[in-house]
Amino acid sequence: MNQPHHFNQPNSGPNEPTPPAGDSEFELEVVPTSAQPAQTAAVQQLYQQLCSEVGKVYVGQDELVLSTLVALFSGGHVLIESVPGLGKTLFVRTLAKALGAKFGRIQFTADLMPSDITGAPIFNMKTQEFVFRPGPVFTQLLLADEINRSPAKTHAALLEIMQERRVTVERTTHPLEPPFLVMATQNPIESEGTYNLPEAQLDRFMFKVLVDYPTASEEARVLKEHSRQVPVEKRLEDDVATVTGPEQIVEATQLCGQVLVADELITYINNIVRQTRAWPQFHLGASPRAGIALVQGARTLAAFNGRDYAIPDDVNEIALPALRHRVVLTAEAEVEGHQVDQALREMIRTVEVPRM
Repeated sequence: MNQPHHFNQPNSGPNEPTPPAGDSEFELEVVPTSAQPAQTAAVQQLYQQLCSEVGKVYVGQDELVLSTLVALFSGGHVLIESVPGLGKTLFVRTLAKALGAKFGRIQFTADLMPSDITGAPIFNMKTQEFVFRPGPVFTQLLLADEINRSPAKTHAALLEIMQERRVTVERTTHPLEPPFLVMATQNPIESEGTYNLPEAQLDRFMFKVLVDYPTASEEARVLKEHSRQVPVEKRLEDDVATVTGPEQIVEATQLCGQVLVADELITYINNIVRQTRAWPQFHLGASPRAGIALVQGARTLAAFNGRDYAIPDDVNEIALPALRHRVVLTAEAEVEGHQVDQALREMIRTVEVPRM
């Protein structure tokens, strides 16, 4: 088994502030103002090992793997839109094994209540007291399957969880153990018995990934490898190695946050986000949270490529998944048959790319 990664971070200088201690059990070291090439090389090696381990069981879907890892090491969440049967649960379980993280799954239904997600106080007959029993959200990699099958009341329970990484029940706050990643899925075809996700909920997701059917060669490999009646638990135990752990993931996330983003690139990202609000085909433009997602994602993607600085190509690679769920087409554009991704590509091409 590969040994977990450890990221050596220089000691902070005397003038650098010490961050306050959080509720997490992991005490994070103060990181320098910018990442060093050796540190981003370690992040790149970790990324390559994770892709290698996941690829031993999960076949193809490179965009899903990349977007999920970028979101994980950027502190974000992922919304996946795909038809059933493409192995989303298998992917999350495989990723959890490679990361050494806890995995949880919630099947969203029309009668799912917020307390079914967060947990609730249970009366203890022995102590004659109410004791909080944590719900399935108290994990590290959470698969929210068919999230659009539950009403807005249930979705609201996830708002605080996804943004603040904590659960408040009966005026008591319970922090979630880092790292924490929500991967939510929804079926784009079947609409009966579903609810549209509110804009506030959609904006909590860093990326929206569209997963399509595998290629012919990938599907042939799926048929060959997953038709032997071997339990998934055995395959994960025998084939997938744990290459890191929660504490190292938090450290790597901090290092990704220190990748340099030049002022010219900040302006470029800002212009893209603001252009969505003026583009004639969009009724609703992207919020400032979209710009934050682009900056954070570009940093992480640069680290995955072994660089300690981000470039416009990093922004363009994640622009569609970061923006497609944050804009709304006008009624005229929908009638004319325009697609969100098509309109975004046309819009991005009009924004001047900085020379760096």
